[in-house]
Amino acid sequence: MDPLYLQIAERLARLIRAGTLKRGERLPSVRELAASQAVSQSTAVQAYRWLEDARLIEARPRSGYFVSSRPPRLPEPEASRPESRSRAVRLDQLGQQVLQLSTRDDIISFGAACPGPELFDQERVRRALARAVLRHRDLLCRYPSGPGMEAARRAVARHALGLGCELHADDIVMTNSCMEAISLCLKSVTRPGDVVALESPCYYGFLEILQSLHLRALEIPTHPRHGISLDALQLALETQPVKAVLVVPTLSNPLGASMPVPERRRLAQLVAQHDVALIEDVLYNELSEQEDRRRAVKAFDSSGHVMICGSFSKTVAPGLRLGWVEAGRWGQVLRQTKAVQSGGQTAVLELALADLLNQAGNGAALRQLRATVATRVDAARGLISASFPKGTRVTDPAGGYILWVELPAQLDSVALYEACLAENICIAPGLMFSASPRFRHCIRLGVGGHWGPQHPRALRRIGALAQQLLDAAPLAA
Repeated sequence: MDPLYLQIAERLARLIRAGTLKRGERLPSVRELAASQAVSQSTAVQAYRWLEDARLIEARPRSGYFVSSRPPRLPEPEASRPESRSRAVRLDQLGQQVLQLSTRDDIISFGAACPGPELFDQERVRRALARAVLRHRDLLCRYPSGPGMEAARRAVARHALGLGCELHADDIVMTNSCMEAISLCLKSVTRPGDVVALESPCYYGFLEILQSLHLRALEIPTHPRHGISLDALQLALETQPVKAVLVVPTLSNPLGASMPVPERRRLAQLVAQHDVALIEDVLYNELSEQEDRRRAVKAFDSSGHVMICGSFSKTVAPGLRLGWVEAGRWGQVLRQTKAVQSGGQTAVLELALADLLNQAGNGAALRQLRATVATRVDAARGLISASFPKGTRVTDPAGGYILWVELPAQLDSVALYEACLAENICIAPGLMFSASPRFRHCIRLGVGGHWGPQHPRALRRIGALAQQLLDAAPLAA
């Protein structure tokens, strides 16, 4: 249970970000807040300080606390309407090129959905790794095998309680990444040529896995706030030979959508009814500002049809590069597949991760991370509102550090990508996130990486280049 001040602060933060508390609106005094919430004045002060740190409110001398000015709400993108047939996935190298460019020091990157090292307590991670090596140096000279170190699997099981899941450590398998976990799940429940239902748009890495396994993608209509349409998914399950459903219910990539809790329950029931595996990616759950949306679909799974996959690369220590999976009724099949595909991970890394997850300060670090990236996302949305062409739409996710931008329909995001790259700026074109060319006028912007004074200037420049391309379009025609 979070401390009282944080519960109060997060409730107010949700009201501010939802627009219930308006920009510039005066908030209750410390005394009034304490009385209304039945807490001490010191608790009320702590709540307001947390909101100040998140730049959601500001204190004015002799006037009290006020909601900070936030960027105006741009229209959000429309819900997607993909075609109702599955497609073979045929990607070019664009996704890999964007990922490689995002690691270059000479590139101002918005292309990757990766957090920057400055968002983490690097010394805390170093100490945990040093302790693991010092105490278990013999493991460096042993070949790893099996489902992973018991300490790591127990730590993951405790972590899963925060997702609403009661998992047993014996059923958890450690992996080299969340992507490996998802790949193992797909290998366990599909064969080449099978159909996999997934969100539209979806993470390009999922499409790369489907392509490598020779699976067909069936994209399902998806809302930018509420996620995949369960009515459309139900129709697909009733009319098409879907073998697996792959979803990110919390802060999906690239839309940042978060499925309402009743829909999560319905999704668990739906896949059980149709005897289809649901592969759930919970990579971003802890970044959600909405506590109820951190609850996994797996929490409602009573039949073992939900295969839950996660990692801590976005929230604890990206460099440890470890993931995990609990595969439900396909657990034994997945273990065998894992043993053949890649064996075990580096044991001392797993022990360092367990150390970090068990530390009391982990919750405080997550709260600070959420506050920091929320401020950055707000700033980016303000720049997009001020600098991008008229008619631009942008998502307003309740957490995470990804924005999906829908530009005017006549704009080609690949041309914009090339124009930006000529000025050492990297963006992710919308074509990366679908097996069809449907999102050619969209881009994904990741604002979680390194962030300096050059990044706001680069965002403005992206808007200016987009406008230049639009202005030139009629002449080209």
